[in-house]
Amino acid sequence: MLSFTPGQKLENELRVLQGKIVETYSNIEYLSSEEAKYLHRFALISNIGASTRIENAVLTDPEVEWVDTILQKDSKTTAFEENKIFILDKLKKDRERSVEEVVGCRQILSTVYLQAKELFPLTEVIIRGLHHDLLRYYPRAVSFAGGYKKIPNQVIFINHKTGEQRVVLDPSPPGIITSMAMADLVNWYNLNIRENPWPLLVATEFVFRFLAIHPFQDGNGRLGRALFILTLLQSDDKYLKEITPYVAIDRHIEQNRSLYYTTLHQCSEGKFHDDPQKYNIEPLAWFFIRILRSSLSDIKVYRNRYARLQKLSESAAAVLSCFKSSPEKRLKVAEIVDHTGLPRRTVQYALQTLSKNAFIQKLGQGAGTRYQLVF
Repeated sequence: MLSFTPGQKLENELRVLQGKIVETYSNIEYLSSEEAKYLHRFALISNIGASTRIENAVLTDPEVEWVDTILQKDSKTTAFEENKIFILDKLKKDRERSVEEVVGCRQILSTVYLQAKELFPLTEVIIRGLHHDLLRYYPRAVSFAGGYKKIPNQVIFINHKTGEQRVVLDPSPPGIITSMAMADLVNWYNLNIRENPWPLLVATEFVFRFLAIHPFQDGNGRLGRALFILTLLQSDDKYLKEITPYVAIDRHIEQNRSLYYTTLHQCSEGKFHDDPQKYNIEPLAWFFIRILRSSLSDIKVYRNRYARLQKLSESAAAVLSCFKSSPEKRLKVAEIVDHTGLPRRTVQYALQTLSKNAFIQKLGQGAGTRYQLVF
């Protein structure tokens, strides 16, 4: 059972959200395979980009999409190692850590989406394996990837505009307390995720308790958000489970980053407790209701975007492809003409079409006009 009893107001809001989830499911139940693939890739790329940026990585969604495209071409497990120099040359070597975080996050989210069913019942071995994969591309993490922390750690929120830092969570100490807390948490999760009538509340408590423990030296935030998606996919709620691959939850957490950290702190006043009943988890449940509701609205937006994409002319599609192959750049008309080989007038008309349909954004006026990709 949950460590807290949801109030009537919270349960009423959960019922409203469930109605929206069922409505969304009915709208996407019969998607074509191509449209379903497009919507899922949007959610995947958005979640990768947002989850890593929450932890201060710097790659944009168009850059994440480009990295994903490169790695998709070579599906071998060594794809990143074999393409790393090319990727870093493209995206600048001083962003190496961000690229490594993106590739690791991409790997565990792909695993979560593809193997959620096989990953139940959840075990500590599975969680540690996901953590290993998350950090496998970061050379400095070799000594601790997949292993529980050996030195104390903290969750610190940094406001990059003001430089302010504050402790959000002071987690469990390393050693036996962390090990026991993780064992208890995994056992509790397996008993509750398919029995409780509100799987979103189970997901909320599970992820908060995971973050309060902060079992690993690094990567807990990214892994915690991936585990949240996994819990939704492992629930017995048919509608919630089916719409989850198409919602960019982390995109909306990123947009509410300060509130996210404030709410995490509010749940425990920043302190770990071995008794979960000492936490106040309901504020985080309200936060996730808001986030999931916002995420559902993205599906309609990107279905409309997919429909507009199908109507693009061959020349407009070629120009769009030019932007996708250079996500790090703001392109001038002359550069697009050189890249595509299309007449200047054709390129200009294609740019008007792409701007009108919100695939690209126009920046500046006159001779200094440039265009950039919109994700």
